[in-house]
Amino acid sequence: MRHAAKEDLDLADTDSAVASAPARTPTGTPRAAFDTVTSERILERILSSLEDDKAEDVVQVNLSGKSDMADYMIIASGRSSRQVASIAEKMVDRLKQDLGVLAKVEGKEAADWVLIDAGDVIVHVFRPEVREFYQLEKMWLSPAETAARV
Repeated sequence: MRHAAKEDLDLADTDSAVASAPARTPTGTPRAAFDTVTSERILERILSSLEDDKAEDVVQVNLSGKSDMADYMIIASGRSSRQVASIAEKMVDRLKQDLGVLAKVEGKEAADWVLIDAGDVIVHVFRPEVREFYQLEKMWLSPAETAARV
């Protein structure tokens, strides 16, 4: 019985130590930064993650006024299924660690087309031939924006 009481005291000490510890994430980001997560901050972190992982042909689509599902859509390519899965996995980890954003992922098992839903920003990462087949850019970009990409 005395042993259990000591564990309770140890846990109470831990709780008070956590409460008095600086409010920082494991990566050193101040916790207060989580309170100000905007779609632009999420977008910025996603674009940075894609660049870090050498994603190719990254296209940003502004969905404001076009759709209620999100503010931005990002379309990118990886050279192989392995790279597509890795890009998605690392992005989800970075969003969680750096911004506290919990993203949902679909399609990572096959990794031909992975969808990452980060709330206000949706990301599609394709293998090049799958991206060419679906041509999402043509669906969402204006004719002038599509012509400018060519």
